[in-house]
Amino acid sequence: MSLTNEYKEKIRAALAARRANFDGSDARFAATLGIGSAQYSRIKRGETVGVLADEKWISIARRLGVGLTDAPAWQTAETPVFKYITAQLEMCQQNGLSAMLYDLTDIGKTYTARQYVKTHRNAVYVDCSQVKTRQKLLRGIAREFGVGSTGRLADVYNDLVFYLKTLDRPLVILDEAGDLSYEAFLEIKALWNATEHCCGYYMMGADGLSEKIRRAIDNKKVGYAEIFGRFGKRYGKVVPTARKEAESFLQLTATMIIKANAGADTDVNRLLRRLMGEDNTPSLRRINIELSKGTNN
Repeated sequence: MSLTNEYKEKIRAALAARRANFDGSDARFAATLGIGSAQYSRIKRGETVGVLADEKWISIARRLGVGLTDAPAWQTAETPVFKYITAQLEMCQQNGLSAMLYDLTDIGKTYTARQYVKTHRNAVYVDCSQVKTRQKLLRGIAREFGVGSTGRLADVYNDLVFYLKTLDRPLVILDEAGDLSYEAFLEIKALWNATEHCCGYYMMGADGLSEKIRRAIDNKKVGYAEIFGRFGKRYGKVVPTARKEAESFLQLTATMIIKANAGADTDVNRLLRRLMGEDNTPSLRRINIELSKGTNN
């Protein structure tokens, strides 16, 4: 597909908003996007034609959450999950603390974390399912901060630690952390040790995260008890444990999101029924899909 200049302008506006929350230089910011500083300078001046290939524009749009269609911008509903995680992230960032969240899938954890990064300086989001190994994780975190990520791993690590210590209250959000390898978990411990009180960390996951840590500690696997201790020796949790309470909680969450994004004539209860799964809880991921179909068909 060929991107229009209007769409590139949307991406440029999103870039400007993201740049406002990035404390490093323009060169470092360009590095987070995988482009050269000269290219970023041209975009910053308002140029969009002939600066980047369409594939790179699309890659940047994906990273910034800019949709490819003209659909209305998705509106954030301040659900209990959104409020809880946002408060946790703010606490960790402001105080250089670390915490861990283990909860159900499809409740808005990832969405909340991504929204937080859009509106808070020096906070980065890392999808650990895409950087499962020690090397990929370390290079991925470095890239998000605009630190050189292609040299020797030891140099990347040292440069990243040095840079984190110079930033004003940085925060690293580690989503899908249960997918990380053993060596990658040890790298998190090393980073924590090197940046204690200088950088906040927030680890999120579902069953895989808690089970991996529990099993590793029970089997006395080196490093896991220390990691658990550094993250507070407890898991945060939002959704109630009791079955009926959890069902009501998740249905309320879905209703709030629908109301924030649906038209005035939308039959909310009807749409909610279309979202329900066999476990009597709604799929939040399907809300956007169902809304795009229209609710009165």
